[in-house]
Amino acid sequence: MGVPAFFRWLSRKYPSIIVNCVEEKAKECNGVKAPIDTSKPNPNEVEFDNLYLDMNGIIHPSFQIRFRASKEGMEAAEEKQKIRREILAKGGILPPEEVKERFDSNCITPGTEFMDNLAKCLRYYIADRLNSDPGWKNLTVILSDASAPGEGEHKIMDYIRRQRAQPNHDPNTHHCLCGADADLIMLGLATHEPNFTIIREEFKPNKPKPCALCNQMGHEVKDCQGLPREKQGKHDQFADSLPIAEQEFIFIRLCVLREYLERELTMASLPFTFDFERSVDDWVFMCFFVGNDFLPHLPSLEIREGAIDRLVNIYKNVVHKTGGYLTESGFVNLQRVQMIMLAVGEVEDSIFKKRKDDDDNFKRRQKEKRKRMKRDQPSFIPGGQFSPQALGNRSSPQAISNPRQAAFEMRMHDRQNSTTSSSPNTSLTSDGSPSLAGGIKRKAEDSDSEPEPEDNIRLWETGWKQRYYKNKFDVDASDEKFRRKVVQSYVEGLCWVLRYYYQGCASWNWYYPFHYAPFASDFEGIADMPSDFEKGSKPFKPLEQLMGVFPAASGNFLPPTWRKLMTDPESSIIDFYPEDFAIDLNGKKYAWQGVALLPFVDERRLRAALEEVYPDLTPEESRRNSLGGDVLFVGKHHPLCDFIVEQYKTKNTEPVDIPPELCFIVGQVKLAFYDPILCLFISELGF
Repeated sequence: MGVPAFFRWLSRKYPSIIVNCVEEKAKECNGVKAPIDTSKPNPNEVEFDNLYLDMNGIIHPSFQIRFRASKEGMEAAEEKQKIRREILAKGGILPPEEVKERFDSNCITPGTEFMDNLAKCLRYYIADRLNSDPGWKNLTVILSDASAPGEGEHKIMDYIRRQRAQPNHDPNTHHCLCGADADLIMLGLATHEPNFTIIREEFKPNKPKPCALCNQMGHEVKDCQGLPREKQGKHDQFADSLPIAEQEFIFIRLCVLREYLERELTMASLPFTFDFERSVDDWVFMCFFVGNDFLPHLPSLEIREGAIDRLVNIYKNVVHKTGGYLTESGFVNLQRVQMIMLAVGEVEDSIFKKRKDDDDNFKRRQKEKRKRMKRDQPSFIPGGQFSPQALGNRSSPQAISNPRQAAFEMRMHDRQNSTTSSSPNTSLTSDGSPSLAGGIKRKAEDSDSEPEPEDNIRLWETGWKQRYYKNKFDVDASDEKFRRKVVQSYVEGLCWVLRYYYQGCASWNWYYPFHYAPFASDFEGIADMPSDFEKGSKPFKPLEQLMGVFPAASGNFLPPTWRKLMTDPESSIIDFYPEDFAIDLNGKKYAWQGVALLPFVDERRLRAALEEVYPDLTPEESRRNSLGGDVLFVGKHHPLCDFIVEQYKTKNTEPVDIPPELCFIVGQVKLAFYDPILCLFISELGF
């Protein structure tokens, strides 16, 4: 979900939802590690019935925009080479540059050979666990790899919704979902399951990292001086002694979050019956306004500024007027949403002004902090034989040799430094005395102020709406027709996202056709806006999807003639693959926070161009380009195994219902094949 600060805000507001995960470690005896017995009870004193793994969060833990990743990777490498050359030219010392094979992380995308091999490896891993690990003996495993269309977390939610709808569903089922995306919290709440837990890696900020040039700690690449590494201790025994902490995990208990939300959302004297589950759906929906994977957040709503709390307060104030809830079973009541948005629009101007005041106050405090730290720094630190030693150095101290000479050299060094720093605009003569004839220009990097991106919008000043639409959309704010078009597209997006969360993908063709969001005050007259979507749409095939998301720099993962469409000047879709593009910081400081101004891919033009190169696919590429399905795995000890074996013996290729007495999964299996390498019967799962 596109709200990087959401989890931080949530964990601070509702701290009891977080508990540390107890993980049993492998024990070592005589240098041999003993495997963990996974058949034993869970050390966290809770037994989960279903474990779901969002593989995207395991294989590709960081969110990135592909074009931007490719561009920023090249820019970072160029900047590193530039700094390296400058340091070596000044006589700096750097270790030999490691020649590493460049790994293009864009290969972690459905349709590539890498993902096809990964699916095979996952099948092998599952088979190995089922055949060798006692903890897996009676497990039922479902693998939905990259060939099955859809996002991993939403395929998981679709499974839960289908099982929940069955008459024999156990409401006390304990679900555990592994993943770090914030939208997993929303999706977990949307299931309305009472026992839902999310497990994720514990984030520990400010972990020390070595400089990429000299491999020393304490500075970044841009601050590297190329100095030789100092000895850490008499025999350098403290070198590279930074403790390496093992990765720890935490549980997010949605059952506790539901209790928090019930206390916060409960309202008295309503003109209708209060329904907590419906209010949870409304809370999830309101979170969409501060950002998600498919829509940019509204300019006046920032998660760090308490936007969700503001929305909840407005929601509770106007809910009496709305006459009901904002959502129902994945559908949006636009008339009621309009009342919420217009209430936010009334305070937009004050929100922007407060944001500016808070930003100015923060900069002032930071400037004072830098001055204070500079003032409090020790004026003199002895070096050489008298330099401070690292803590824990238990070796016997060395005898001081020629202490009078060492003390004299330190005094002279300190005097020279103090003379130089006492007057930054004076220079020294050849004998070391100050000279008033010439001045030394103060370097820009010595200044307390930092360069900031230019803000042409100035939301805190009168006329902000006019400047916003002119700069972001290149239209006049008085163009009511265009503004309504933007708002209508955004409203469609809100309806699509909610449907996606509660019912599945409403349309594979829909997308928000702008880089920026409208203002809350623009949501007038939205009650009669249509929110229907094209029916019968189909997802892209894997290779088609790659053509829609890859930059030309990653074209090596595509068939040759398909790749040519990205680079050939005569290609009919060459405009989809710019070599360079602008990044609008949009009031932010770093490029990764900005908006990549890339062209939108026209589906019809793309499909028309691909029709000409489809005949060039090899049989292997055609196989990779086909859509797959979910695969069911069971071991030989599982009650369902004999049933599946019997289907193979009778050569039944039609889908058959899974007997409920043999497996808790409600659905059908279609026999695929027997894999002699894995010693496993592979069955496709359907619902």
